[in-house]
Amino acid sequence: MPDIEDATNIPPPWWHSAAIYQVYPRSFQDTDGDGIGDLEGIRQRLPYLAGLGIDAVWISPFYPSPMADFGYDVADYCGVDPIFGTLDDFDALVAEAHRLGLRIILDFVPNHTSERHPWFAESRTGRTGSRRDWYIWRDPAPDGGPPNNWLSHFGGSAWEYDAVSGQYYYHAYLREQPDLNWRNPAVRAAMLEALRFWLQRGVDGFRVDVIWHLMKDAEFRDDPPNPAWRPGRPAIERHLPVHSTDQPEVRDVIAEMRATLQAFGDKLLIGEIYLPMERLVAYYGEGLSGVHLPFNFQLIAAPWDARHLAGLIEAYERALPRGAWPNWVLGNHDRSRIASRVGMAQARVAGMLLLTLRGTPTLYYGDELGMADVAIPPAAVQDPWEKNEPGIGVGRDPVRTPMRWTDEPNAGFTTGTPWLPIGGARAMNVAAETADPGSMLSLYRRLLMLRRATPALALGTYEGIRADGDILAFRRRHPDGDVLVVLNLGHHAASLALPAGSCTVLLSTRLDREGEEPGGALHLRPDDGLICRLA
Repeated sequence: MPDIEDATNIPPPWWHSAAIYQVYPRSFQDTDGDGIGDLEGIRQRLPYLAGLGIDAVWISPFYPSPMADFGYDVADYCGVDPIFGTLDDFDALVAEAHRLGLRIILDFVPNHTSERHPWFAESRTGRTGSRRDWYIWRDPAPDGGPPNNWLSHFGGSAWEYDAVSGQYYYHAYLREQPDLNWRNPAVRAAMLEALRFWLQRGVDGFRVDVIWHLMKDAEFRDDPPNPAWRPGRPAIERHLPVHSTDQPEVRDVIAEMRATLQAFGDKLLIGEIYLPMERLVAYYGEGLSGVHLPFNFQLIAAPWDARHLAGLIEAYERALPRGAWPNWVLGNHDRSRIASRVGMAQARVAGMLLLTLRGTPTLYYGDELGMADVAIPPAAVQDPWEKNEPGIGVGRDPVRTPMRWTDEPNAGFTTGTPWLPIGGARAMNVAAETADPGSMLSLYRRLLMLRRATPALALGTYEGIRADGDILAFRRRHPDGDVLVVLNLGHHAASLALPAGSCTVLLSTRLDREGEEPGGALHLRPDDGLICRLA
């Protein structure tokens, strides 16, 4: 397994010990009563985030956009959509975050633009348009149909016919989101300049959307069929995207992004990558020249079973290139919330797992409250993917519902009509859980505080411990002292024999066993977890 930090006097990068918190700006805090969150709302809630104990805030897109995909269809990479505020609001947010010791990470969406971006408008004027080669245009197949069989992630063909020019343009997502041609040096130069625009305004890093999509097969070969696909699954799974994604040339693009960030100091580059583990870790690059953190989504899709998770964690640790820093994620704006996947009791255990594994954790807003997926009535559906493929469970609205601040109408999120239903139990909100010393929020605050204060949890090595049944156990080793983490993923009491030496409970998922000094075995209640200091 990778060693602890090299024995030098060079301190590790800030993100090694950091915890990142994702804000979906439409749903965090509305300050102008239009029912949609805004940048001023995020700024006003920064003291809450600082008090929670996180270190960096990742903000999903707020750029000017027609909102066909709620900001992931960008019409201007160097601005703020009026829905969210102004550049002055953004500057004020960054200044306040830095004053509070928080870093700001932006969502960068380089694979595609909005169809209303001026670049695409010029590209669409005809085959001789000045920016024609900024996007991916192809002649029809011999039968007049799409150039190949590539599919859109949101259903149907990924090719849209343009009658004016008699060609198709490629869109990996909505037809309103045409893909940029990253083989064109002018595109690369323009996008790197957009990164510099935000770096000059003080941002601390970027999460790069669908980074594995940036380069496509130069020969535009068909993707092969997926033998595992079954009716009722999303259409995108019909094919194996071996030609439409994950091409070797993307490494050159990442190297250029990395160099752009390095010119501004200690900045973080995260890549969104949904690939098998062996392909995921390749995005660290040769000699760790790739993204600093290729997002690791293994916990999101994994069966909630102790033996499976133990094997997954071990496999990930073994797969990491030497010196690479791991990272873990329980949820995000595209995937079902952890409380809905494993239940409220196990959501506490999951939070303890996320914040004690080796690597950088990313929290999704509201998970610290125990927020679950909210059922969205058909008439209230907003998600374009759900509208394109209704009835197969791809809708993302249930995980994007507004943050719950108080038990007031609309949960203190807005004085207007929220863009999505609030949902959830009235008592599940920041105010109520702050007042409850045994709440989920109190657990997350304690976990983050302990992680920050305990070198073994922040930077220590990982060592799995053999356990039976539903127990997942591991040791975090550090010269300043070792920590034992024992999690009961089952609904029945269980025990684990302790290693030699004394053990003191530092934190329990129910916040009621701190200070205990168990004897020869740790006894866990159902749905329980303990963090112990080892002598």
